Amino acid sequence: MLKEGQVRIPSGCAIAAIISKNGDRISGETITNAMKPMHDRSNGLGGGFAGYGIYPEYKEFYALHLFFDDRAARKNCEVYLKEQFEIIKSEIIPTRKIPAITDEPIVWRYFVAPLRSQLANLQLDEKEFVARTVMKINAEMEGSYVFSSGKNMGSFKAVGFPEDVGVFYRLDEYEGYSWTAHGRYPTNTPGWWGGAHPFTLLDYSIVHNGEISSYDANRRFIEMFGYKCTLQTDTEVITYIMDYLIRRQGLSLTEAASVIAAPFWSTIEGENAEDAARHAYLRTVFPSLLVTGPFSIVFGFDGGLMALNDRLKLRSMVVGEKGDRVFIASEEAAIRTMEPDAENIWAPAGGEPVIVKVKEGAY
Repeated sequence: MLKEGQVRIPSGCAIAAIISKNGDRISGETITNAMKPMHDRSNGLGGGFAGYGIYPEYKEFYALHLFFDDRAARKNCEVYLKEQFEIIKSEIIPTRKIPAITDEPIVWRYFVAPLRSQLANLQLDEKEFVARTVMKINAEMEGSYVFSSGKNMGSFKAVGFPEDVGVFYRLDEYEGYSWTAHGRYPTNTPGWWGGAHPFTLLDYSIVHNGEISSYDANRRFIEMFGYKCTLQTDTEVITYIMDYLIRRQGLSLTEAASVIAAPFWSTIEGENAEDAARHAYLRTVFPSLLVTGPFSIVFGFDGGLMALNDRLKLRSMVVGEKGDRVFIASEEAAIRTMEPDAENIWAPAGGEPVIVKVKEGAY
């Protein structure tokens, strides 16, 4: 007889998130502990977290988190970074040696500001400049990978179970107004440090449970606009799709959700005229960015979170509340770990975005 943990879990992968609408600071230990009851949704080949509001003393600067294969790769990358940025602070990311996490690369962070001369020469705004820099490093600099690049936020990920990854990165020493987390059960892609979730670009981050059957179509479209998918997993493309739709195309969160989890045409036909026109427009203009296959995702951004299921709701996701805090997870057990007295537990419908924002000026 097969025992628990000895059989592949087809709906594996675990996601969790917490946010304070008042902007109160929450310890990274809270989100780390939330992953423990979902241990068997992972297989030890990837875990990670994203924290928002964790670098208040450097909130005006981009926090670049990088993996380096060796010192030579770091030195080579630093030469390039110094040509593009003023480096305010450079340091190894503090970690805690534990037996569960092995073969770690060099894990470094830089707090940087784009050089005004570079912005003027290229006639780019800051965010586009940083995004292009990330793409160049990840695609062209062997042995160097940028895995986080936003302001006042950071991603922390590794090969391992998520509860061990949180201990490894000493997340109990960080506080932020929102956190997301992921435990990975790779199906079609390798388990390696850069392939763990979250996937980030600027202040956007994605954790994902599921599988993207539309990956090739999505990737081919998004790479026409300068994005490069180099991290060997399908989830990476969702991050770039969201950046393209929101930052570059100016869509709202709700509109972006209506692109990647678009209503069926039969559903659109039954809507009122205004909704039908808007959804038909989005489906017609961005058909290659419809994400098909089972998924539940949490999208983190500066000042909030958005949770979203595929339109058939083929992956589990539940939401709960308590006071000013909102909790999201693959299982209610994870929410109860973060807040035993959580209220209003519900499962969002397929394609129905749950958007939570921090009060203006609260962080």
